[in-house]
Amino acid sequence: KAVGQYDRMAGVGAHEVIIETPDHDATMAELSPDHLATILKVYRERILDLRNDKRLRYILVFKNSGEPAGASIPHSHSQIMATPTTPRTLAVELKSAQDHYQLKERCIFCDILDQEFQAGERLVVVDPFFVTHCPYASRFPFEMHLHPRKHSHDFATTDDDMLYKLALHLKEVLRRMNKALGSPPYNFLIHTAPSVTWKPQRKHYWETLEVDWHWHIEILPRITNVAGFEWGTGFYINPTPPEEAARFLREVEL
Repeated sequence: KAVGQYDRMAGVGAHEVIIETPDHDATMAELSPDHLATILKVYRERILDLRNDKRLRYILVFKNSGEPAGASIPHSHSQIMATPTTPRTLAVELKSAQDHYQLKERCIFCDILDQEFQAGERLVVVDPFFVTHCPYASRFPFEMHLHPRKHSHDFATTDDDMLYKLALHLKEVLRRMNKALGSPPYNFLIHTAPSVTWKPQRKHYWETLEVDWHWHIEILPRITNVAGFEWGTGFYINPTPPEEAARFLREVEL
């Protein structure tokens, strides 16, 4: 609905809370791989179910761990929020991926991973199925991105076996973060394909989404604050180079 030069819409959407464990004091890093895999399966099943609502365009799975990261209750939990529009952050990522593919006919994330493997210095955890690295020009100290090594645009298409492998990988990443940084507060975000692309009766964002987008998880330890410079410019001050952060995380003895 137009309000002068502004637009507004009804607050349509969904908000779900996933209680990860009955143990009040347990953290995600302490859960068994089987338990973690079950949580990942819940994420997948809830995304698939929410996609049945034709009003919803994007579904975000996220976790706020610790009060400085936005957690309002201490019990370990995740959240899922579905919105009727694609959030700006995701829209920019999706458009950048599209532009890269139109220019080079390659997935930008696969290109990034190829370069990270060649450089080696920002890799944190690598196995045959997943890779976690500290991204070049990271926004935050010890920021990490986790990708499937085989191209996949949609987290919700991941099968049970691969979710178990993801649980093993994620557990090691979180344990390294906790051991290196003293169990910091952190945010955990899954960036997957927008749900609207799975509605055949709707127009797709673009036909190349399956090849230009690559789902991933962002893990953001909250050990510095976002302040006036960041809010005013969109630039981030990170006192820890990602190469040093990755090396520190790799060398942690578990």
